[in-house]
Amino acid sequence: MMPRKQQGWITFKSSETERQILDRYCQQFQRTKTEVLRELLRNLDFMSQHLQERSPASEVVSTQRLERQAMKVSARNVLKGTVKQVVVGAVNTEVTLELAPGIEVTSIITKASAEHMGLAEGNEAYAVVKASDVMIAVD
Repeated sequence: MMPRKQQGWITFKSSETERQILDRYCQQFQRTKTEVLRELLRNLDFMSQHLQERSPASEVVSTQRLERQAMKVSARNVLKGTVKQVVVGAVNTEVTLELAPGIEVTSIITKASAEHMGLAEGNEAYAVVKASDVMIAVD
């Protein structure tokens, strides 16, 4: 039998506090530990690429990206999807996420926000829905 390390397994010791943080995060966003840890690893690659661009302006942007990645949101409806379409306007950008085959959600955000997040077709993104009222209507 091949050792776990050669099969792609990563094992490490964590403190009780770190395990609790991971458990709370997974429960809050209804994601598995494996999903969360894989995403963190992919984000490390993203961050390292952007941190290599070391001008004063890019350091500020990179620091802001790091701070935002640690941001917590109160919204309970976080829907993971793939960017299907990005329509850039003069001020706003319309972003369509495909949550599952045939199920899409569209949001209009500022052009600056879309650029800051690097939204592009095929990228993974999240629709975060926070609403005090949800209305249903029929004809």
